[in-house]
Amino acid sequence: MAEIGIIGSGTWGIALASLLHNNGHQITVWSAFKEEIQMLKSTLSCRNLPELRLPQDMKFTADIQTAMDKKNLLVMAVPSIYVRETAKKMRPFCGKAQIVVNVAKGIEADTLKTLSQILEEELPDADVAVLSGPSHAEEVSRGLPTTCVAGARTRKTAEYIQNLFMSPVFRTYISPDILGIEIGGALKNVIALAAGIADGLGYGDNTKAALITRGMYEIGRLGMEMGGTFETFCGLTGIGDLIVTCASMHSRNRRAGILIGKGCTMEEAMEQVNMVVEGVYSARAGLALAEKYGVPMPIISEVNHVLFDGKAAKEAVSDLMLRDKTAESPDLPWE
Repeated sequence: MAEIGIIGSGTWGIALASLLHNNGHQITVWSAFKEEIQMLKSTLSCRNLPELRLPQDMKFTADIQTAMDKKNLLVMAVPSIYVRETAKKMRPFCGKAQIVVNVAKGIEADTLKTLSQILEEELPDADVAVLSGPSHAEEVSRGLPTTCVAGARTRKTAEYIQNLFMSPVFRTYISPDILGIEIGGALKNVIALAAGIADGLGYGDNTKAALITRGMYEIGRLGMEMGGTFETFCGLTGIGDLIVTCASMHSRNRRAGILIGKGCTMEEAMEQVNMVVEGVYSARAGLALAEKYGVPMPIISEVNHVLFDGKAAKEAVSDLMLRDKTAESPDLPWE
């Protein structure tokens, strides 16, 4: 049995808290919002996971030191835009070689750093790892079979995380490719916005398949240019996470995209979804990384035009279809 602190009380943090408790571990959940902690204590439920009942012995606190003290593992489950701010609060209480596994997905817009890079910067004594994959909180909270990947600098840390999370309904693989895992996890949210926009415009399965396939090509090319591995982008945290995010109505990114395709502005769509839409924050970072590494990313470029430049979604699709003719895989040789 391990003592685990969940830093963040959103749907993913609570779903993982329930999973880890069911695995026999002692869980303390932290939130920056005292009213959220009071709600969790009094109702033992999460408003966005209506079927989940939390156990009586799960602890909840608004004091970050209490959430971190003497914990074998810390699960960083705050939205990507709050990772740096929260890590600064954690720093005074972070022990030497404290394992911190980040489960959020995103890229910091100003610095273009991945979330693990932010954590390593703000928590220099920590052993930072990641957990990612096709894993909607709604399904994990219901105990539906799910697979993820634990990425870490060392095999020892990855296997430790694997052993804590592994269960009959949550299969966990390990990988040393933290960068590839994070690039796939962050940028698939931007492609999911595009897939949702296509749904909102009334396009069909052909369009969705094209967006998923060419979107993965864009992500993979950039990720490998940055140092990620081909195998990672072919795996659960690459194509696997992209498929589930583009296809499922659990995906807040897809839902926001549908609203934009139907005529809503980005701000209106985010307000209606009423949850953090990570793809909006990763879109600009993805485009900046494409420019930095010289990798063409036409889908992510057009998503940026729709989100931030007022471009009509239908016009963006037309411009994607009418780009200069090219080969599907330009590097393949001809006879």
